[in-house]
Amino acid sequence: MKTKKILVKGVEAIALGALEAECKCYFGYPITPQNDIPEFMARELPKRGGVFLQAESELAAINMLLGACATGTRAMTTSSSPGISLMCEGFSYIAALELPAVIVNVMRGGPGLGGIEASQGDYFQAVKGSGHGDFHFLVLAPYNAQEAYELTAKAFELAEKYRNPIMILSDAILGQMKEPLVLKKLKIKKYPKDDWALTGAKGRPSRFLRSLFLDAQELKEMNIKLMKKYKAMQKDIKFESDISEEDNIIVVAFGSIARIAKEAVNNLREKGYSVGYFRPITLFPFPEKPIKKIIEKAKKPLKFIVPELNCGQMIEDVRLAVEGRASVISLPYPPSVIPFPEEIEKEIKKCLNSLSSRKV
Repeated sequence: MKTKKILVKGVEAIALGALEAECKCYFGYPITPQNDIPEFMARELPKRGGVFLQAESELAAINMLLGACATGTRAMTTSSSPGISLMCEGFSYIAALELPAVIVNVMRGGPGLGGIEASQGDYFQAVKGSGHGDFHFLVLAPYNAQEAYELTAKAFELAEKYRNPIMILSDAILGQMKEPLVLKKLKIKKYPKDDWALTGAKGRPSRFLRSLFLDAQELKEMNIKLMKKYKAMQKDIKFESDISEEDNIIVVAFGSIARIAKEAVNNLREKGYSVGYFRPITLFPFPEKPIKKIIEKAKKPLKFIVPELNCGQMIEDVRLAVEGRASVISLPYPPSVIPFPEEIEKEIKKCLNSLSSRKV
């Protein structure tokens, strides 16, 4: 593939990333604001020898995905918040069966049916395990079309590497906004599946996948195995950091609001303020170690500000990472209330003023 620059919606970038990774099956059910993905896959996937199937429901879609992934086929589903909720039981089974599935959530407002505008209200659902039992997705959060393309393609590699479901967590802003995308050939590694995939037992001993463990010791060992896997995922943590040792305010944000927060930080820096910026790209495992290093290198008392398009969710993981060694301030913007950079600048200035007024 030659490098080519095109103008696309974020959801189209996700679909193109899946095709770049040689996704062969797509199963889904319509829901706004992610409908451009199934439309795109319905048109393009069959041209590349793949299978597109609109399921009769989200429940059907996730179980179709389970079946396809059990054969070792690269497959995905996409939905938006209420549809993702309907898939939660299937997520737990996919994790227990250790299947390399890719799931995309283009978040919308909630709870309930909410609205179709942007939200980051599904953070807890994505990173804490949306389903029963001790399991986790590896969660990736793009913040522009380029990352949506590259991270979606990378998700198929990581799913196979860890034999674990991967979630791409996007939202209505990133999904529906059009911006440039550089299409290029990506190096997406493939992992062998010969020792577990259900491909028919002709010429080899039969094998099976299961999530039912009636023996207590077996179930314990299964969960310990998953815990070790989640710890190993820390090797693939991604983040963006722009911080100096002189900064005493660190703004932590992900996804679409990170773009707004970054502009606010840059505007304040131009005015001479010492403000840093940290963006988790991997939401699970959360980049705790990089945040700890920021605190260790700081020459001044630090405050972390966490703007989110929800009522305050990622802030809990920031607080856990900080371990009480710095202040952490929540800056919540409930679903569909999108702040201007100036609003975030105002809140950062308040924090800077409170630091400068401290007695030494």
